[in-house]
Amino acid sequence: MDQGYSGSQAAEVVGITYRQLDYWARTDLIRPSSCDAKGSGTRRVYNYRNLLELRVIKNLLDAGIKLESVREVFRYLRDHVDTEITAAHIVISGQSVVLCQGDQLVDVMRGGQGVLNVLPLAGVKEQVDSRIVLMSNAALQPQIGQQKRSIAL
Repeated sequence: MDQGYSGSQAAEVVGITYRQLDYWARTDLIRPSSCDAKGSGTRRVYNYRNLLELRVIKNLLDAGIKLESVREVFRYLRDHVDTEITAAHIVISGQSVVLCQGDQLVDVMRGGQGVLNVLPLAGVKEQVDSRIVLMSNAALQPQIGQQKRSIAL
């Protein structure tokens, strides 16, 4: 799991478009940790933690949180959360986001009332892992077919 993932692989694992990924990288929502693009012709390489963060971003957007609010949430998480991101829970109340870490509740957005929706992040790890396995298995299929053809010759 420590391997690097290209932009297209990262987008596939997380379930977003390459265009979204590119926009998020260019606007500094998330920067690839393994290798950032340094001009035309270079490629971004994302690590496993990046994939987890990308999936959390997608989950927040899918839950109805606006992109600018997601940026604020991630600024806070990067500054205040030292453990693995999937060890926390995020509670969403309208456009308000509360971070639940152990017995602490922190209102990341500072406001809002409404029905609470708990968005556990532990499932993010399983989602990313299963997509990596599927992608790896799909990549092996053509190789197995070629081996069978060469044995038949």
